[in-house]
Amino acid sequence: QVQLVESGGGLVQPGGSLRLSCAASGFAFSSYAMSWYRQAPGKERELVAVIAGGGGGGSTNYPDSVKGRFTISRDNAKNTLYLQMNSLKPEDTAVYYCFRPTGAYWGQGTQVTVSS
Repeated sequence: QVQLVESGGGLVQPGGSLRLSCAASGFAFSSYAMSWYRQAPGKERELVAVIAGGGGGGSTNYPDSVKGRFTISRDNAKNTLYLQMNSLKPEDTAVYYCFRPTGAYWGQGTQVTVSS
């Protein structure tokens, strides 16, 4: 069965960096587009990054709120999705989720807190 397991969250000071990982299993990881979402308390879940799979050439897309600060990448040999987050701001505080759009599979989430 499809499993997505996030790791790498934690507490970081404003301006700091974190790298999130999502270990995927149960499917042909390289063939699928993958995404990262986040949900802050009292807010709707929002998309923060997308990366193509299969013949998409690994193309990526970001909303303006994180463009230039976040980078999504994938290691198909390791079946792992990454989110490198730099120049973190308090408003980046949220639970971050790994997501496979095809079939709508979610990971359990990992908490990221940006605070001094």
